[in-house]
Amino acid sequence: MNAIERAAEKSMEALADEVSKEQLIADFKAVVTDAEALLKATASQSGEKLTEVRAKAEESLRIAKARMAEAQEAMLARTKAAAKATDVYVHENPWKAIGIAAGVGLLVGLLIGRR
Repeated sequence: MNAIERAAEKSMEALADEVSKEQLIADFKAVVTDAEALLKATASQSGEKLTEVRAKAEESLRIAKARMAEAQEAMLARTKAAAKATDVYVHENPWKAIGIAAGVGLLVGLLIGRR
């Protein structure tokens, strides 16, 4: 396996990892949205303890949103790098790329057919 094939393999692994991270980010966004809705629903409620809890929750959500945005930007940058490496590999090795794509397609078809 030469360096280009290793780079393409790493790109494929990175893309698979990114997909799971994308799902995690999407799930986290749903949780944040639900938490914000809960905070809005309890806004009319009064009480010192509730106000304190709401303030703490709002701060946690703000921090979580900022971290999520950073993670999303990093994931986008890695995805672009993986796509570029894959593009270079496919242009330098078109027949190998066709063979790999056919093999992956066959494997996916077999897995789907088993369901």
